[in-house]
Amino acid sequence: MSSINLIDAFQDFKDAENIDRPTMMKVVEDVFKTLLRKKYSSDENFDVIVNAEKGDLEIIRRRMIVEDGQVEDPLAQVAYSDAVKIEPDFEVGEELYEEIDLLDFGRRAILAAKQTLASRISDLKKNVLAKKYGDRIGEIISAEVYQVWKKEILLLDEEGNELILPKSEQIPQDYFKKGENIRAVVRKVDMKNNNPVIILSRTSPDFLAKLLEIEVPEIFDGLIVIKKIVRDPGERAKVAVESYDDRIDPVGACVGMKGSRIHGIVRELKNENIDVINWTSNIQLLIQRSLTPAKITSMELDNENKHANVYLKPDQVSLAIGRRGVNIKLASELTGYELDVYRDNEGEVEEFDIDLEEFSDEIETWIIDELKRVGCDTARSVLALTPEELERRTDLEKETIDELRKVLKEEFEKE
Repeated sequence: MSSINLIDAFQDFKDAENIDRPTMMKVVEDVFKTLLRKKYSSDENFDVIVNAEKGDLEIIRRRMIVEDGQVEDPLAQVAYSDAVKIEPDFEVGEELYEEIDLLDFGRRAILAAKQTLASRISDLKKNVLAKKYGDRIGEIISAEVYQVWKKEILLLDEEGNELILPKSEQIPQDYFKKGENIRAVVRKVDMKNNNPVIILSRTSPDFLAKLLEIEVPEIFDGLIVIKKIVRDPGERAKVAVESYDDRIDPVGACVGMKGSRIHGIVRELKNENIDVINWTSNIQLLIQRSLTPAKITSMELDNENKHANVYLKPDQVSLAIGRRGVNIKLASELTGYELDVYRDNEGEVEEFDIDLEEFSDEIETWIIDELKRVGCDTARSVLALTPEELERRTDLEKETIDELRKVLKEEFEKE
């Protein structure tokens, strides 16, 4: 047997579609040239020929025919008497091409070559995978959930490559089942024990940026630019945008007619509230916009220390701060300024409060409407009334009031 079928011998050869043929042939050639050097001390007079289509391998030995007794280098020369045994028509000065039977290397050497080749192909596949996803960092991909664990989710892409979505990169409200297709952004590629580990993220600002790019053609075309995104995943996000075309309203384009463009993104992000604002280099105006939905009345800026005192009407303070302080925290991140909120009529620091609308996921809408009917629109305004007074002034039952007060108190205890 003078050749060896690589496809049968090395199963990985079949599975290496991502590795280009010239690279694969070079690897095979290198492996067998190493084999030649071990047996003959040199590979200079040998040609390793790989047929990539059939998976065949041939090794051809080249030697110059010289007069008997004049062989100085057995690797490069062959005596005339030995050459004519192979082919009677040979003459001195001609080159002898002889095919080497791989079995001459011995079974142990062939087995070692197979193992080395399999290892090299495996390394190539890892490098190709690492490069493929290294070039796609920041891009959105879709993958299928293969296994759900406590700390992470294992996904498979369309080529069967394994991807990891850690718990820390999942939106708190995320819940996925095996076989489900999910979208995430490629965050980074780590190397663990020489194996590439592709980490995905759904909490990264890049994920929201790419979702906007998909939904808003003006962003994709470069007419609108996303200047900055800050997120509290699953809770709230603030996106500052700017238009390079005076005829385009960047906020309107991102939100869409009746919110058509933003609604799909909100659903993808598990009902995360998204505030889209116009970017401006006027820091006072930017702070004002970043505190949306609250409306401020005045402001004191300390540009040197990146600090601002913001004054609002009492009914706007809880909106500016937001539930668990999320709104003011994101506004601070977006503007780069530390923000302190004050009542505009007292000049005193506002006691932390929360708008009842922030509890819409825990308290039914009709209960919130009933509380607003009697003048209670924030958590503290409800807690300021006794249970008996709430029962007397509203149509709520005692059990409902007790549960309501418990939810509101727990939120302040967290703070």
